[in-house]
This record gives sequence, C-alpha cells and structure tokens, in this order.
Amino acid sequence: MNILFRFILFLLISFKVVLGTESAITSDSSSSKIIEKTTNESNVQLIDETRNRFPEILSDAKLLMSEIVISDFNKDTLEVAFLLSRVFELMMEADQIGEMNLEDKEEFDRFNGTFTDLYTHKLNTVQNINAPVMAEKVWTDITEAIEIEMGETNLTVVDDRDGHIPLVRTKQVDQFINYFQTKGRKQFQIWLKRHEEYKGLILPILAEHEMPEEFIYLAMIESGLNPKAYSKANASGMWQFISATGKQYGLSRDWYKDERRDPVKATHAACKYLKDLNTKFDNWYLALAAYNCGEGRVLRASKLHQTYDFWQMHSLPRETRNYIPYFLSAAIIARTPEAYGFKIPKNVKPFEYETIVLKKSADIAVLARVAGLKPNTLREYNPELRQSATPAEGDYILKLPLGVKSRFLSAWNAIPEEERFAPQFVVHRVKYGESLWTISKKYSVSIHDLAAVNKIRNRNKVKVGQKLSVPLKGGRVWGTRDNGGPAGFTKRVYKVKRGDTLGQIAENFRTRASKIRRWNNMKYGSHLIRPGQKLVIWVK
Repeated sequence: MNILFRFILFLLISFKVVLGTESAITSDSSSSKIIEKTTNESNVQLIDETRNRFPEILSDAKLLMSEIVISDFNKDTLEVAFLLSRVFELMMEADQIGEMNLEDKEEFDRFNGTFTDLYTHKLNTVQNINAPVMAEKVWTDITEAIEIEMGETNLTVVDDRDGHIPLVRTKQVDQFINYFQTKGRKQFQIWLKRHEEYKGLILPILAEHEMPEEFIYLAMIESGLNPKAYSKANASGMWQFISATGKQYGLSRDWYKDERRDPVKATHAACKYLKDLNTKFDNWYLALAAYNCGEGRVLRASKLHQTYDFWQMHSLPRETRNYIPYFLSAAIIARTPEAYGFKIPKNVKPFEYETIVLKKSADIAVLARVAGLKPNTLREYNPELRQSATPAEGDYILKLPLGVKSRFLSAWNAIPEEERFAPQFVVHRVKYGESLWTISKKYSVSIHDLAAVNKIRNRNKVKVGQKLSVPLKGGRVWGTRDNGGPAGFTKRVYKVKRGDTLGQIAENFRTRASKIRRWNNMKYGSHLIRPGQKLVIWVK
C-alpha cells in the first residue's frame, strides 16, 4: 500500500493539485482518504463567478484521477467507471469554456496526455467496463434518441467513389432509415422539397470549394435546409453556426443582419470550416463528428481508443455517435427517395436571384413595393436581415427574385431621394435621472443593442447631456422630435382634445395614423392617446 500512496502523491505534486503547503494522509478500516489542508487560511478567497473556471475544473479532474488509481488498485470496476465518466464530463466542460490562454492550454495538454496514458495502459479494470464511458447527453433534435451500440460494426458499402463521402449501411443507419420512413416521414418530405429548392445554390458552392456533394445533406440534418433555423444552443442558419465559429469564418452579426442566416455566405463558411476539420483529421467521418461536438472531443477520443475509426470511438457523446448514422441515412434516402417510399417533389421553384447594391439604408416595405413583391417574399430572399430596413453603414447586396431586377431599377430611380432611404436612428440626449435601461424601455429596444450601437462598455455609466444613437424598429423614421421631417413638409404640433382618435386626427391633416405614430415614437399598433397630449405632425 505504501508504494501506491507514493505513486498517488507523485501524481498530485506533478500536476499542482495540492491546495496548501501541508497535506496529511489518514486511513481507517473502511477506506483510505487523502485529506489536504492549507496552512495559511488567509489565502482562501471567495469564488468569483466571472473569473476563469478552468483551473478549478482541472484541479477537480486531477483529484478524481488519483481516486481512479485507488479504485483500480482495489479492483472496484463500478467506481472506476463512475469516476472516469466524471473526468470526461469535466474535460468536456473545459472544452466549452472557450479560448484558453497559453498557460491553461499547456496545463490542459499535459493533463490530457497523462490521463490518456493512464486510461489506455495502466487501468486494469477498464477492460471489465461493459458500458461506454462518456458524458450522457440526450439528443433531443429528433423525438426519442435511438440507442447506438458501438463496437464491432458490420458495414455494407452503398457508395465509395473518389471525391465523395463513403456511404455505408450499418445497423444504426438502418434504424434511422426506418425512423424517417415511419415517424419522421412528414419531416423528411419537407426536407426533400427544400433540397429541390436550394440544391441549385449549394451544389455549385460545394464544387467551387472542391467539397463532396454529399455535404448538402449535412445542412439537411442540421436545419432541414431552413436558413432561419435557430437552436436552443444559439446556433443559427442553414448550417447551424454558433456566433463564435461564425465570426471566425467571416459571418458577421449586428443590429441589422445575421450573416449566419445568409444561405450563400454561410455555405461558403461551412465549406471552409469543414475543409479545416478534414485537414486536421484526414477523415470525413471524424470531420463531421468534430462539426457536431468539437475538435477537442474527437481528438481526445482518438487518443483514448488509439484509432481513427469513428465506429470504434466509444467515448464520444451519444449525440455524436448518432450523428454520423443520422447523416448517412439522410444521404442514402435523398439520393433515391422513391426507393424508400418518398415522392420526388415537383414544380418546386428554385432559389434563384439577382442582386442590386444599396448605398444607404432602405425600408423593406418600400423595396418590396417597388419590386412588386410582398415584404415577406423579399425577406425570404434576404433571410439575414433582422430589422425592417437594410444596414445603415456600408454597401448592402440585396437579393431579388430572378427577372425582377430591371423592373425594380426603373421604379427605384423614379422615387424621390428622400423616400428611398430610411433613417433608422434617433439621437437622444441623456437627461438627469435617466439610465441606459430607462432609455431602452422608452424606445422599445434592447439594452444590449443600445450599448452595442453606441460602443458603451459599462452599461451603468451614461452622462447627462450625452448624445446616444437609438436604433428604431418598425420601418422608416421620419420627423421625430429630435430630427427633421420629410423634405418639403412643415411641422405642426397638435394638442389632443377629448374624444379625438388617431384616425380622425390623421384624416383632418390628410395623412395616415401610421405616420403619426412614427413621427411621435408611438409603438406600432397603439391607438391610445390622451387629452392634452401634444403630437408632432408634418404637413405639406
């Protein structure tokens, strides 16, 4: 036993696990425990939830590793399995923290190497563990999770051409095929319709990047080929990029737009990301697995199991172990839908478009009217737009349905300049007693957007007299009390009388109630006015 304890102490010291300068080792009749105590209690600090939790996570993982050694020595198979699963969970949590600093990354890599060596070469009880060691994560993207048993996998090759992703059938793949033919039939039929709609857009981009054409089915299982898809994990768009990864591959997100929802830009970004993953793993299955659960988890699984065979990586999360069979089943069905009882959608209008460049912000309603389209139709061609206007800064490339461009340009050039473009900001001067929160409520915008537009880092600090640019929702904003009205119009101030309605006031001034609401920063749909209230009205 003394040899074992000396080995454990060596592990603890080498990985800086000791919390103080003095440790005591005690034992009793039931078990051996390691009791660590600090000699200087003044050094103990309260945990700050905002600080980097990585050192704390790694310390817990190292302590668990020492307990694994003890349990393995005592041949306690169940305890080893439990402790290993806890270490896996902690390592996955470390992955999710985000970017590590250089010191943390070096420490994590040292621990990862030692833990891998311990797991693969020094634990006698690992061979007796029947269940895979993993962090249990229930996959909720499809109804009930389909249980996947990894191990000796019998493969039936469906398609293995050069330049393509190998399509194989296994027991697991057949389970998903059966799911789509039964419970998921309606869902998959919708996917097939969108496949016909977007394949003319996606396949040429895949070819441009020299990517296998089967990747169109990745977008199918990620989002159902829906550009506006949004997940609980805050992933967005057809390719389900999270914000950080999207930004890394050139997809911007601001008040006006979210390029993760742009089917063209997002497809280019997905190709670059997948190509980078394949360069790292030199295996399309592992690249797909990393796309789902992250590079770190796949690298760790590869080291633990000493293989690049996806089908033998028992420690991958259940979601990822389901992910590849799920993808393969969708690809196999979509290649020959009729063979699996599905109808090939007919008369589907392909996503084809023409573009124009807008130099200034323009109201979606105005653009749609000029193009002879419904606003929702124009939004379908430009799903990245988050507001009722195009971006205020920089050029914006607007997509129009094929054949609309020439008609649009002639009508657009005939519109007066002041009617084309939409000022989307109101200047607000901070008054005494106001805060960023009260200002955001006044204009019905989020405090996050208000801070972002004005580049405010500390949301608790605004100065009296400070000018803030307030982004406004709901279309063009003409004639507020802080800015001028339309060219050629005169400002009038009307005092509301008892019995007045917005409709009556608008009729008296030969305008519309919707304009009066915009001019006075009233919420859209609001018809309530009160006697004595002063309304700004612009008349010719």
